Amino acid sequence: MQTNFTAEQLADPHVAESEAILRRCVHCGFCTATCPTYVTLGNELDSPRGRIYLIKDMLENGRAADAQVVKHLDRCLSCLACTTTCPSGVDYMHLIDNARAHVENTYRRPLMDRLIRNVLAFVLPYPSRFRAALKLARIGKPFGPMLAGFAPLKPFAAMLTLAPVTLPQPLPQQSQPLAVAKRGRVAILTGCAQPVLDPRINEATERLLTRLGVEIARPKGEGCCGALVHHMGREEQALNFARRNVDVWTREIEERGLDAIIITASGCGTTIKDYGHMLRLDPSYAEKARRISALAKDITEYLATLDLPPLESRGLTVAYHSACSMQHGQKITLQPKALLRNAGFAVRDPAEGHLCCGSAGTYNILQPEISAQLKARKVKNIEATKANIIATGNIGCMTQIASGTAMPIVHTVELLDWAYGGPKPDKLS
Repeated sequence: MQTNFTAEQLADPHVAESEAILRRCVHCGFCTATCPTYVTLGNELDSPRGRIYLIKDMLENGRAADAQVVKHLDRCLSCLACTTTCPSGVDYMHLIDNARAHVENTYRRPLMDRLIRNVLAFVLPYPSRFRAALKLARIGKPFGPMLAGFAPLKPFAAMLTLAPVTLPQPLPQQSQPLAVAKRGRVAILTGCAQPVLDPRINEATERLLTRLGVEIARPKGEGCCGALVHHMGREEQALNFARRNVDVWTREIEERGLDAIIITASGCGTTIKDYGHMLRLDPSYAEKARRISALAKDITEYLATLDLPPLESRGLTVAYHSACSMQHGQKITLQPKALLRNAGFAVRDPAEGHLCCGSAGTYNILQPEISAQLKARKVKNIEATKANIIATGNIGCMTQIASGTAMPIVHTVELLDWAYGGPKPDKLS
């Protein structure tokens, strides 16, 4: 794609990066076939190619974002299916990230939109606040259908609908690393939303790794990876979250060493693996962030290196939902299914597995109507497999899909923990 940026514009490293990405696009349109919003809405401006045109025009002309541009950029899920499809290697992820930051810096959203985004950024990255908010949401649940009737309040209605009726109790924190016959030493991302919604995921991860002889480090101070606010265009807040985690893990590496940083939410994994890029312009953090990104591993990515013994068939069929952040963001497609088969489960791939379920961080709150259509399509394809269980590697997908089906859905690591000597997942009991 031909571009016409001035030398002054290109002095901004974010603009220079965007210009280089734009120049790789050859207008082929392959991305439209795999874009969930284009497949759903049929609007060229809701395809990656259409958004690329909008971003180019906005940045090249040095314009502030307007309502039309914001509408179509907001509808992007950041599922990155387009990057998997693109024959030209267009780095759409960093292009849309830069565009969202530009929107955040130049566009004043309507009052209700600002309010809901401020609430999400204030609550979701902080487990104690998130837990308190979910407890309050139980009181407001009956009012969800009424709020859904008013367009500006639909995100609040979506939050009430997604809020679980009951919350699991937080797990007690152990202050000392688990002492085991050392096969490796890893830290496990605690994160923000996942330990509130389902602390059993990391509990299963610790049990399994400990039985396999991997020592679990528990460095103090890490928290939200920054993905939630990063995808809302709140760049500085996201970078501060990243810096805090980089500091925590770097200290642990220097004091006792780490072989890997294990992530059990693939949305977080995609972001942490990008820390090196996100902090590349910060001389105090660039090198440290690159080291952290290199150590970041999805739990299935790490387990695949441990040569787990094959097990006999369990007589259960698993529909494996590959989260977008797993298959498109991290390019992890084979390991989770291979591990499940090796553990004795039959694995089935739902049709249209490349299409997003509609969760996408806060997307199912901010874009509830499109999200609901994508969820219905995903659930229909999963249920058509006639599997006994759904497995996936991302808490957002688990919450989204569970709200549309009666099939039990668990994290992949919960099934692997069960197969290799751990307890049966509660949701299967």
